Amino acid sequence: MKKGFILVNVLVFGVIAIVVTTSLVNWGATVLKNTRQLSAREQAFQIAEAGIDYYRWHLAHAPSDYKDGTATTTNGPFIHDFEDKDGNVIGQFALTITPPLTGSTLVKIVSKGTVTEYPSVYRKIQSTLAIPSFAKYAVVANDFMNFGVGTVVQGPVHSNGGIHFDGVAHNIISSAVNTFVDPDVGGTKWGVYTTSGSDDPNPPTVPPVRNDVFMVGRQYPLPAVDFTGITADLSQIKTDAKDNGGKYFAASGAQGYYIVLKTNDTFDIYKVTSLTNPSNSCKTNSSGSSASAWGLWSINTKVHPQTGVVNSPQNFPIPSNGLIFVEDNIWVDGQIDSARVTIAAGKLPYNSNSPKNIIVNKDLLYTNKDGQDAISLIAQDNITVGFSSDNFLEIDAALIAQNGRAGRYHYASQCGTGYLRSDITLYGMIATSERYGFAWGNTTNITSGYSNRIITYDDRLLYSPPPSFPLTSSQYTTLSWEEIK
Repeated sequence: MKKGFILVNVLVFGVIAIVVTTSLVNWGATVLKNTRQLSAREQAFQIAEAGIDYYRWHLAHAPSDYKDGTATTTNGPFIHDFEDKDGNVIGQFALTITPPLTGSTLVKIVSKGTVTEYPSVYRKIQSTLAIPSFAKYAVVANDFMNFGVGTVVQGPVHSNGGIHFDGVAHNIISSAVNTFVDPDVGGTKWGVYTTSGSDDPNPPTVPPVRNDVFMVGRQYPLPAVDFTGITADLSQIKTDAKDNGGKYFAASGAQGYYIVLKTNDTFDIYKVTSLTNPSNSCKTNSSGSSASAWGLWSINTKVHPQTGVVNSPQNFPIPSNGLIFVEDNIWVDGQIDSARVTIAAGKLPYNSNSPKNIIVNKDLLYTNKDGQDAISLIAQDNITVGFSSDNFLEIDAALIAQNGRAGRYHYASQCGTGYLRSDITLYGMIATSERYGFAWGNTTNITSGYSNRIITYDDRLLYSPPPSFPLTSSQYTTLSWEEIK
């Protein structure tokens, strides 16, 4: 009996030992497997990250290649082996590249990392890269600027000279100079100063914080903004408009061209054969010089560019690369819907005696203010609002006056009822080489131009500008980085 009892106990405990040992072995195997899978997941993450780093390197050497050096028309996936230090393939990353919209530099990269040992385990990383454009500011100038009472600015403003600002700024106002002599009132002033409500003290007395005017603050001195490189950009736009899918118009032999953008992705174009002349009594400033010194910039007669029929346009589709270059003056207005277009005016090579201008007298509008629509106007000389402009005028665009100024001339009361206008709304940005201004007068009395100036900065222009808009760098910046499922 005792021998049988001992045998039973041995069997029972043996079974228990086997069960426990088996469980421990299985548990250990499971832990080991999970540990290896966790290690594989971490390795897959690092491989995916390597894919992002690889394509950043690729774009640094081929900034406009969104096909990984292949001839495919797809966006990927582009698969690369990943090797360890000994040259053994231990995994892969698969890249899917979403190229930028026409004219934009915003690139989206999705990298999926996998490990050879556990092919079902993967990690995905998504990164957005872009090159910053010239549109860093709501208004940027290569000269002194004076913003009077009635000006409301929503974005950052910068001048390579000084700034007299008496409006309301909802972002940073900055200058490249520490002090300057104000050409309007004389005297040495701080790089950014105001006389709204009460005058800022002159240097060396430190001015007070003025949150009522500079709601986010003011900064000076900061580095100057370079305007000289825009000449090269204009030359490239001309080449791409003539030879690479854009639309090019030679000199008109008359006053220039009138372009009307349309919501069906086309534009009408007229030849402008005559302008409205100012009357002899139309004076432009207090010294009494005639408006004929610069004209009213208002169209009198427009004709078909080919047939010469009055008020008959020629119609073209907006080019596939979004570029329209005119070696003459341009009048432009109209509206776009889900289009991206750059209109440039210039006579190349540059001649300071015959630079070309762009004039906007009627609304130039986006249908969508969510990044789908984008317009840039790049003038070799001035961006001008003429005498016969709308009383309530809206311009949705990025404006660059490379060698001239963005603004409206001083038309006195003798010129007619159009000398004084009500509201101008600018949605986009303004870059002006010379002094900017759509109004004339002092802080209490606007004597010419628009009584109210509302400037709203379109921050999408910084990394998603219109086609061939000038850039400030050749290198991509990482805007976002995240793991996705």
